[in-house]
Amino acid sequence: MTMMPGQPGFFKPRWQNPWLAPAGAESAISYYDTSDLKGTLEALIDFDLLNSAKKRLSVGAVNVRTGNFIYFDSRKIRIGPEHIMASGALPPAFPPVEIEGEYYWDGGLVSNTPLQYLLDQDPSESSLVFQVDLFSARGALPRQMADVLARQKDIAYSSRTRQNTDTYARVHALKLKLLGALQRVPADKLTPAEKKLIEEYSKSADVNIVHLIYQQKLYEGHAKDYEFSGTSMREHWESGYEDTLRTLRHPEWLKRSSIRHGVSIHDLHREDPT
Repeated sequence: MTMMPGQPGFFKPRWQNPWLAPAGAESAISYYDTSDLKGTLEALIDFDLLNSAKKRLSVGAVNVRTGNFIYFDSRKIRIGPEHIMASGALPPAFPPVEIEGEYYWDGGLVSNTPLQYLLDQDPSESSLVFQVDLFSARGALPRQMADVLARQKDIAYSSRTRQNTDTYARVHALKLKLLGALQRVPADKLTPAEKKLIEEYSKSADVNIVHLIYQQKLYEGHAKDYEFSGTSMREHWESGYEDTLRTLRHPEWLKRSSIRHGVSIHDLHREDPT
């Protein structure tokens, strides 16, 4: 049902098969037309409120021409429907979105999570981060072609959450060790660059990262990335609710970690498998 008529207010199939369309035509580079999505976003989102600086929003996209990853950040630019559309323009189903003369695809082609962008912000600000992954990198060994297609999407779309957080924790620990070593050096022996590092690393704040990773059902297949039926949505919401309850049973993530540790990672699916 999704593949044939599309999703009202979101995307619809093009009248011409892209393989038969002339090169350069808009219909030649995607299977679906997402022009209706702009109106849906404008109806559902108060963009004046979104850009009022009360809350910050960052969405990622990939420049089709250069291959470079970019974040559209409401602290730096005014976010509009085109930025949201670009962050979800996954090829070949959806066309790239034009923004100021450049064309962008879904940022998930490079990274399906903005975690690294968040952690690269002001190091002096303590953070409580909820990392929500809609696809799980872990799964069973495929036994038939349908399983292969489903597993391929899990691996491609998963956010490498554990890898990102483990790497960040290692780098943070190395910074603290370097800080300790530099602080033992007499001040008159330090270079200006080393003094600057001491000042910068001394401001390192605490980071608590809570993982919430969707655990797919055994019967979910390769259509999981575009299957938006009411039943599926309710099951996803219920899964998120159960994960939230599990998280609340472990209040340790509310406690700020010691600066000696710097980073605390709470992987509730490992710590509480219920």
